Amino acid sequence: MESNRRTVAELVAARWDDHRPGLWFEGRTLTHHQVAAAAAARAALLTDLLPPGAHIGVLLDNTPEYPLWLSAAALARAAVAGINPTRRGPELARDILHTECRVLITEPAQLTLLEGLELPGVRLLVTGTEEYEALLEPYADARPDASAAAPGDRLLLYFTSGSTGAPKAAICTQGRLAAAGRSLADQFAVGPDDVHYICMPMFHGNAVIADWAPALAAGAGVALRRRFSASGFLADVRRYRATYFTYVGRAVQYLLATPERDDDRDNPLRMGFGTEAGAVDAAAFERRFGVRLVEGYGSSEGGAAVQWSPGTPSGAVGRAGPGLVVLDPESRKECPAALFDAAGRLLNGGEAIGELVNQGPNPFEGYWRNPEAEGERRRDGWYWTGDLFCRDSDGYLYFAGRTDDRLRVDSENLAAAMIENILARYEGAGAVAVYAVPDPVTGDQVMAAIAGSFQPERFAAFLAAQPDLGTKMAPRFVRVVERMPVTATNKIHRALLRREGFRCTDPVWWRPPGERTYRKLTPQDIEGPLAPTRGPSEVRRQGLEPRTR
Repeated sequence: MESNRRTVAELVAARWDDHRPGLWFEGRTLTHHQVAAAAAARAALLTDLLPPGAHIGVLLDNTPEYPLWLSAAALARAAVAGINPTRRGPELARDILHTECRVLITEPAQLTLLEGLELPGVRLLVTGTEEYEALLEPYADARPDASAAAPGDRLLLYFTSGSTGAPKAAICTQGRLAAAGRSLADQFAVGPDDVHYICMPMFHGNAVIADWAPALAAGAGVALRRRFSASGFLADVRRYRATYFTYVGRAVQYLLATPERDDDRDNPLRMGFGTEAGAVDAAAFERRFGVRLVEGYGSSEGGAAVQWSPGTPSGAVGRAGPGLVVLDPESRKECPAALFDAAGRLLNGGEAIGELVNQGPNPFEGYWRNPEAEGERRRDGWYWTGDLFCRDSDGYLYFAGRTDDRLRVDSENLAAAMIENILARYEGAGAVAVYAVPDPVTGDQVMAAIAGSFQPERFAAFLAAQPDLGTKMAPRFVRVVERMPVTATNKIHRALLRREGFRCTDPVWWRPPGERTYRKLTPQDIEGPLAPTRGPSEVRRQGLEPRTR
């Protein structure tokens, strides 16, 4: 373990003269030494092109060039802005210009995204071209030099996956990324013989911080998948002898939706580490593939983290560390401990659910040129995560969703994540999302989107049989989709679902007040009993326009 390395540059340089296989991609293999040499060449080119501290944009799929340029930037004391290839037009240009990229690294397949964009002062380097290779050729004999790099050097500007407003570019320094890599490598006993499979997009923090960094810290190998593929996952894992991977919940659902085979458990994986898989999917994944999924929690910005440990109760993320508290965002007071009955039903959600806040020291390093967003995170001298949790009397934390995912039904606060964990047991559900839609009079109603098969009578019977489903939790509306809408990072696109509500093109079933069965929603229902009666300002706040007659 490279425990004495304080910067990513040092971790990169440490792989010089390590001639073990270190990077795999589509039939191509590079040794650790070759990776370090290629990174050194790019760092030397970068040093001639830009001054220290400059920013480069990387608009690539998960190809070898991605980790090479991350490594090169560390050696050259530059910062990488991961550019999301699902962004388009002015939004894409905004991301590149906002992060002040002087150079943009891309590939021929992405060039159509840049057509017609005005990017003044941005130099384009297109990998895989003769011109690109000619630029690198004079630097072929460069050696990695980490002596000038410092822990406080900015290394990453990665956009948060928030779905409201313009994305925020979170800052991560070399010291924080190196420390995160060491911490995860220690926590999961990652060694030089491990192989990390990176199938999540590297423009996002999940793949870089939780997959690439611990591999680099431990001297482990890395196998890249250009883009996530559920059908190609197991074949890749076997081909590369992968032992570790990271995920988001939706990716796990895609994997579980692939046809089962008798040899699914015949794979070298030791574990998967990620978020939002849910207890039902995690158990199904371990039964089918023989692989334990470890749910972790860490805000993308680094301001708070919760680690799982042996003895953590089912459904909990881990025990709250020093400084972590669950606060009522309005009163700023700590929420009372969560109380569960014998069936696991949360009895006092309205009081116990609050926002997770770190009142102790934290490594949050801010957003690039966005003081307003920083102010939202740093309040009262504390770090506010924007995530909902409750905490039991033993100090264990239970994730309850984003603050945007809070529902208030009949004056009772509910958490979308807890309802989703229950609905995920429904046999016809391949994926589930729960979110709030406005009640016609006041507050919210519960709406669920289900990808899979839906039978209204069977679903109603299923709900009645769940011992931990509170009286306010049952969905008033059920939207049935072929595929769940997702963001570029394979997370469910909840903002889109909330925005569309029950006014969507997919079939929607609803349970009228006082009834136990579901029936198909009609335009007459929307214009009749579901028409809002609250004032225009309240309607707009809830995402609806006032109905005109």
